[in-house]
Amino acid sequence: MEDSKRTSEPINFVHQDEIWKAHVKAEKHLAEDWPNKWGFLTEVYKEYERESVKLKNTVTVNLPQLPGPRPATPPQKYIHVGPSPPVPQTTQALIGWRSGHMRLHLDNYGTVHHGRRSFLKELGWPPDGCY
Repeated sequence: MEDSKRTSEPINFVHQDEIWKAHVKAEKHLAEDWPNKWGFLTEVYKEYERESVKLKNTVTVNLPQLPGPRPATPPQKYIHVGPSPPVPQTTQALIGWRSGHMRLHLDNYGTVHHGRRSFLKELGWPPDGCY
C-alpha cells in the first residue's frame, strides 16, 4: 500500500487492487504446492510424536524429595530498635533525628569512610605521569 503521509499524488485504486489480487493468487498457489514440497515434514513430526509418547510411558524417573523452604525468621529476632528520642521542634532538625543517636543502633555497619585515593599512587607511577 502507498504511504498514507503522501497525499500529493493521486492513489490508483485499480493498480492497488491488481497488486492485492497477485498476492492472493501467489498465496493460493504456494498453499497448493506446499504438501508436494514439504509434506514429508508432517510425517516426520507424527513419527516424532509417537516416539515421544512411547518414551514418556516407559521412562519413569523418581526424583528425591527436596526440602521445602525454610520458615521466615521474624524481624524482631534480628532487628532491635530502641525507643525514639523526642521529636525535634524545627523541621530542619527533623532530618535524620533518629539516625544520629548511637543508642538506637540504626547504623548497623558503622560509618562509611572514603579516603582520598590516587590512581597513579596505586600503580606506583609518579604524580606527573599523566597530563
